[in-house]
Amino acid sequence: MNNITDFSCRFTLENLEIRGQVVRLSDAWRGLIAGRNYPSHVVSYLGEMACVSVLVGAGLKHQGRATLQIQGGAIAKLAVVDCTDALGIRGMASFETTACSATFAEWVSGGRVALTVAHAETGQMYQSIVPVSGLTVAECFEHYFDQSEQLPTHLWLAANEQGAGALLLQKLPKADAKDPDGWARVEQLAASVRADELIMLDAEVLLQRLFHEEDVRLYEPKLVFSDCRRDEEKVKNMLRSLGRHELDATLAELGEIIVKDDMCNEEYRFDHAAVAALFDEDNSP
Repeated sequence: MNNITDFSCRFTLENLEIRGQVVRLSDAWRGLIAGRNYPSHVVSYLGEMACVSVLVGAGLKHQGRATLQIQGGAIAKLAVVDCTDALGIRGMASFETTACSATFAEWVSGGRVALTVAHAETGQMYQSIVPVSGLTVAECFEHYFDQSEQLPTHLWLAANEQGAGALLLQKLPKADAKDPDGWARVEQLAASVRADELIMLDAEVLLQRLFHEEDVRLYEPKLVFSDCRRDEEKVKNMLRSLGRHELDATLAELGEIIVKDDMCNEEYRFDHAAVAALFDEDNSP
C-alpha cells in the first residue's frame, strides 16, 4: 500500500472480535482545499469531516452519496463534504471570518449537523440529525456511530494542510466472550495514536505500531479521489434554461455573467459574445 496516498481500508482484530477502518487523505484533500485560503481551524474541522464522509461512503451498499453538512452555526455558516460509494470526495466551507479559532462545538453552535445518504437509482434520501456531543468532531461522531450501528465505537481524527486521517474501532457483539479485557486494551493502545501518524502513515504501518501483539487482518484498500471536474457544458445548459432575455438583462446590469461552483472551487465567466454563442449553438445544424 506504500504507493497509495488516498484510501479507506477496513481491518479486523481476529483474536478479539473487534473491527476497524483507517482513512488517509492526501492528494485528494490538498486538491479540495487548494486556492481557498482557509484558516487552520477550518482546515482541521473540514478535513476531519471529510474523513467521516469517507467512513460512511465506504459503507454504502448501493450507488449513492453520503453528505455531511453543517448549516447555520455561529462560526460555520455552511460546511459541506460528501463522498460517493466509489469514494469520490468534494467539499467547501463558509465561515465567520472574525473567528480565529474555536472548539468544534463552538464552531457549530446554534446550527445543525446533518448526515444525508442519497440512493442514486431510486432518488430516495435519508437524513439523520447528528447531535453535537463533546468538543471535537471525533466525539460528535463517536456518539452518532454508537447510536446508528448499535456498537461501541471509538474514533480518532486529525487534519492539516498536508492531509487528513481517521482511525475507527468498533466492538463486535462476541468480543467480551473472546477476551473480556480485549476492548479496554485496544482502546488504550489506540489512544496513543498521534495526529501526524493518522495523517502520514500507511494503514499497515499504523496498525502494526498500535496493535503489534494482536492478530490484525487487513483488507484490500479502496482508493479515494477528488470528485470535482470542470464541466462547462453543464453550466451552459443551465444558462440556456434561464432564457436569452434573462441573460441579456444580467449582462446589461453587470457586464458579464459569473457562475461559481463553490463545492469544486470553479468559476465560469460569460460575456456578451459567450452568451450569444450559447444560443447560436442551439440553432446550428
